[in-house]
Amino acid sequence: MGGSSPCASCKLLRRRCAKDCIFAPYFPADDPHKFAIVHKVFGASNVSKMLQELPAHQRGDAVSSLVYEANARVRDPVYGCVGAISYLQNQVSQLQMQLAVAQAEILCIQMQQEPTLPTSSHIIDQDDQKPFLNFNSNISSTNFSSNNIPQYLTFAANSSSSSNVMQDPLQRESLWT
Repeated sequence: MGGSSPCASCKLLRRRCAKDCIFAPYFPADDPHKFAIVHKVFGASNVSKMLQELPAHQRGDAVSSLVYEANARVRDPVYGCVGAISYLQNQVSQLQMQLAVAQAEILCIQMQQEPTLPTSSHIIDQDDQKPFLNFNSNISSTNFSSNNIPQYLTFAANSSSSSNVMQDPLQRESLWT
């Protein structure tokens, strides 16, 4: 910084702050804790080398990253910021599972309340005389009770089910016969 007060790094290291001090723009004298924690974790010499290797426009971001990592290392010496990232990823994973369960429950409730299902019928193509499965736009009125709800719609409600295999409640016929 030259003639004015030394930067936080020069003050902590008890040296004269030169005009071309690499720390001065990033570690001002009014925030000594910022450099102290970076120095404690990485060392002033290592930080100086890192900053000198970077272009001037990237140094501010590098200092911010170093300060963040140093704070994380002080809080969690073993994992640092990786521990925080892992914790947050686990939280996201748990919340995604809770969301999936809630969406399945909503679907189950909606399917139980809906009185109709589309019907399937076989149509024979006039040219090939081959049967094709077609879903008609006609909707038959099928009343749902707890006995005829398809198994794959009630998986959330039936937690005591020992089978993990979903069975199709519709009986299928071969398309090639």
